[in-house]
Amino acid sequence: MRRIVLPARYYEQFGADYSLPVPGEGYGGWKQAMLPLDLDKTAVVVMHAWDVGTPEENPGVYSACEYIPRSVEICQKVLPPLLAAVRRAGVKLYHVVGGGDYYKDLPAYRETAALAGCEPPMQRLKAGEIARELQRFRAENVHPGKENLPRMQKGYTFAKEALPLPGEPVAENSHQLFALCLRDGVDHLMYAGFAINMCLLVSPGGMVDMSRRGLLCSAFADAVTAVENKETAAKELCKEIALWYLSVVFGFVYDTKDFIRAIGGEG
Repeated sequence: MRRIVLPARYYEQFGADYSLPVPGEGYGGWKQAMLPLDLDKTAVVVMHAWDVGTPEENPGVYSACEYIPRSVEICQKVLPPLLAAVRRAGVKLYHVVGGGDYYKDLPAYRETAALAGCEPPMQRLKAGEIARELQRFRAENVHPGKENLPRMQKGYTFAKEALPLPGEPVAENSHQLFALCLRDGVDHLMYAGFAINMCLLVSPGGMVDMSRRGLLCSAFADAVTAVENKETAAKELCKEIALWYLSVVFGFVYDTKDFIRAIGGEG
């Protein structure tokens, strides 16, 4: 066992005080503790760290996904030192992909697909006429928007800062990621990527699926961003809510500098 200890944030979701006008304000709130990690059973997961091109190349994506500039900054400033330290320390590093076929020819992806075998088919019903009409309405009026659909032309690929190195496992769904965890004896996933309240939560390979398979799922606060809305974007409130939700339901919140320092990097 390679045991380290580092600061972990968690949310004390108890202590409701019914003498207060708002009982929930009696909760303990955000706390921090020095907690252990077993590096032999931990994997860093870089999920959906995409290069979607420039606003000129992909105007529809930039219109519908306002978080893209924040993700670019994280890829440029946060991921390089994190991934360099993880690789130097020999910590397991998994890449979770999606959004196209840009990864299909990678030997590491093919190895993972062979390891996992075929994913059991999911039974799906055939949507009725009204359901299809409602789905079309959502696509045109909720996300990504009617005017953006024809302007999402450039395919996704790896951000250059998040390219898998030869031999680093690549998975496209929860079935494959779980196969890697079983093979490697991993029981704790630490996520970086985009976006914490959407893809990292519910996409294939995200926290909902992996926690149901028994894994602890945590995240690096400074290596994620969230999909925000008009009312939350200025203060990134959706990210704050997502980190709270993660802390209460899935795992812990870490900072990359603390992790890098703890595994022997510069921090």
